[in-house]
Amino acid sequence: MSQMNAVRFQALDVFRGMTVCFMIIVNTPGDWSVTFSPLLHASWHGFTPTDLVFPSFLFAVGNAMAFVAARWPAMSQAAVLAVLKKIAKRTILIFLLGYLMYWFPFVKHEGGQLIAAPFGDTRVFGVLQRIALCYGMAALLFYYLKPRTVYILAAAGLLLYWGLLYWLAPAGADALNLQGNAVLRVDKWLIGESHMYKGEGIPFDPEGLLSTLPALANTVAGFAAGRYIQQQGKSYEGLARLLLWGFLLLCLAYAWNLVFPINKKLWTSSFVLHTVGLDLLVLASIMYIIDFKGINRWAGFFEVFGKNPLFIYLLSELIAILLWFFQRPDGTPYYSWLYKAVFEPAGPYIGSLLFALAVMMSCWLCGYVMDKRRWYVRV
Repeated sequence: MSQMNAVRFQALDVFRGMTVCFMIIVNTPGDWSVTFSPLLHASWHGFTPTDLVFPSFLFAVGNAMAFVAARWPAMSQAAVLAVLKKIAKRTILIFLLGYLMYWFPFVKHEGGQLIAAPFGDTRVFGVLQRIALCYGMAALLFYYLKPRTVYILAAAGLLLYWGLLYWLAPAGADALNLQGNAVLRVDKWLIGESHMYKGEGIPFDPEGLLSTLPALANTVAGFAAGRYIQQQGKSYEGLARLLLWGFLLLCLAYAWNLVFPINKKLWTSSFVLHTVGLDLLVLASIMYIIDFKGINRWAGFFEVFGKNPLFIYLLSELIAILLWFFQRPDGTPYYSWLYKAVFEPAGPYIGSLLFALAVMMSCWLCGYVMDKRRWYVRV
């Protein structure tokens, strides 16, 4: 843990905190079968508010990177090596934390006994792994190349991904369906079905390796927004341009959607433009409320999440994992028992939401104590 002494960008902390807060809520319902539809991902093509959460986190990663990268040009050679080591260390640690989280607690219930969870069945790619890869790639690109060059490469990557989904799809298959897409094909070839996510009915990972290519553009867009904010400062002209760019990207996304549908699980290029456009509108709105109107008393709640985002996200996942793992004498996981005994009496849908809010508030309380003690976890 480290003491924070740098000046923080409040709107970024709030934006990132809102993302983590909503991420916990959508990840920990009391019962997935009775979850309000806006808190579920789109089944395939289409978009829900939940689909904005993960790309917004990647956008926030890029936004924060822009403020750090501003110091890179003036660094000495020794500092340069330290930066590169830090980028590598962060990338590896975040990826490893994501991998270990899917393996944890390293044992499972089977036939009334605990047996070792096989290493060969552990999911390789996932949320933290994608964050790690996007952070590492974006950081290296911005370190070695001019921002304008990286923006062009990111745009080219979106076009390339569009072509790859059709080129790498099995012959005769629908390139954009669950069974015949290239994301599935690449992951099966690279890591095998046993290491893939099983929640779609078949082995398919919505955070697969190939779809990390367009996801990188969300991080690059966040960097561009952060750099633009630094250059423009708190001006109405700068704010208006952020709103205009957000609107234009949404228009482009809906136009592209006609031939390349918005799809979070494939992370299509139209999905990238759609989420970046929305993120620009949301970030600009937060800036207007906090920086221009001076209404910021509400912001402290979300800043708690934004100052320790990785730790609080991991905490929420560990709470859910352990509640599912530990069982009552009759074999019922404490996760299900707690929902049914405490929250379901309020009504199945309301109870499921209240359960998620309880997990979120538990994580917030931990983050609040850490913030008060100025404990900030860094990797």
